Amino acid sequence: MKYEKSCGAIVYYLDEKRVPEYLLIRHVNGGHWAFAKGHVEEGETEIQTAEREIDEETGLTVEIDTSFREVTTYSPKEGVTKDVIYFIAETKDKTVTRQEIEVTDTIWLPYEEALKYLTFENDERLLKAAHTFLNK
Repeated sequence: MKYEKSCGAIVYYLDEKRVPEYLLIRHVNGGHWAFAKGHVEEGETEIQTAEREIDEETGLTVEIDTSFREVTTYSPKEGVTKDVIYFIAETKDKTVTRQEIEVTDTIWLPYEEALKYLTFENDERLLKAAHTFLNK
């Protein structure tokens, strides 16, 4: 069994009423709506990977909150187990510069709408956990 590890974050922006809007990206690979994430490169920490992937895929600068850390495990293909570690990250600027080779589209949505957009149940669970975390 091969093992892979990726890291990313649920990126949010607080609007003028301090209500979070969440960034969803549509991945070229599979066409699904999810969050920014990518493979850990040699020598990187989980946080460094998440920051790099967010920057590469969206051009956003974020502040990652390490007190939110969720892991989702799945099999992307036969014989492979993959862990994806997600943090929560705030950005002060909603201007996305999409990495066209990996991302076909991006959208900022309030919580309820973002839940409907997400393709996979694992991502819905992550967004629910992140939203609960932000509202505690």
